[in-house]
Amino acid sequence: MLTFTLGTFAIALNHLLLISALALATFVGWRVAKRGGDNPESALFSLFLLGMLAARIAFVGVYWSHYRNDPWQIIDLRDGGFLAWPGVIVLLLAALYRGWRRPGLRRPLGFGVASGVAFWLLATLSLNIYEQGTRLPEISLRNAAGETIQLSDYQGGPLVINLWATWCPPCRREMPVLENAQQQRPDLTFLFVNQAESMQSVATFLETQGLSLNNVLFDRSGRLGQAVGSMALPTTLFYSPDGRLLSSHLGELSNASLARALENFDTPTPNSTPATAPATSARKLPCPASATC
Repeated sequence: MLTFTLGTFAIALNHLLLISALALATFVGWRVAKRGGDNPESALFSLFLLGMLAARIAFVGVYWSHYRNDPWQIIDLRDGGFLAWPGVIVLLLAALYRGWRRPGLRRPLGFGVASGVAFWLLATLSLNIYEQGTRLPEISLRNAAGETIQLSDYQGGPLVINLWATWCPPCRREMPVLENAQQQRPDLTFLFVNQAESMQSVATFLETQGLSLNNVLFDRSGRLGQAVGSMALPTTLFYSPDGRLLSSHLGELSNASLARALENFDTPTPNSTPATAPATSARKLPCPASATC
């Protein structure tokens, strides 16, 4: 399961773990403070924000080549670009400084930070172990020619699967990023699995947006999203050649966040052979009736 869903509300599990860690830290710190000391609630929240800021700055620094031509993207947090360990280290150092400056805060803040960080580490490790034990689902889809194919037919090479829909704004924004990656990384197979829309509406969207995508597939009932445990769009999944889930990304991808995700795969050498897909999968979508192709 990649998301927690309640009605129409869905949140990525890794985001839920962060919020839960902050809530646990606040509760533990408050309980300890009742026995003596200052309530660390405001200090914990400010430390959380400081850690997130440090994690973002570290990410931008590492992937600066993807931001230098468009600095405004630095403050666009929708791509989920954060490096966890720099954030954790800055949070711990700031907590030590706050405790040194305010003796009455030391014990409640220390217990709060320790419980929150420990919970986040254990929960994140458990989630990663669970995800990496997940296999490529055995599901039937339809390609642009209306033919039924098996998702497992694509197994055998590195695989990137994007679950998307034309009505989803983040999906629309990230499409040029994925299109460019598909052109730049022929060693990877990209699958664009549309969720519960008609071929005609998808063809119209791609034509009007000027997008040229290979391997556009159709999941009319949304079974793939259910199988991988994600009710949120867009969702991008990264599979090893043997069909093992390496990582996932919920939400919009930027050039930087996609570059980080693709580090799961080896960089191709000049003599490497590009991954191949079933012969029928590369067909383009039929042109909409109003378009000239």
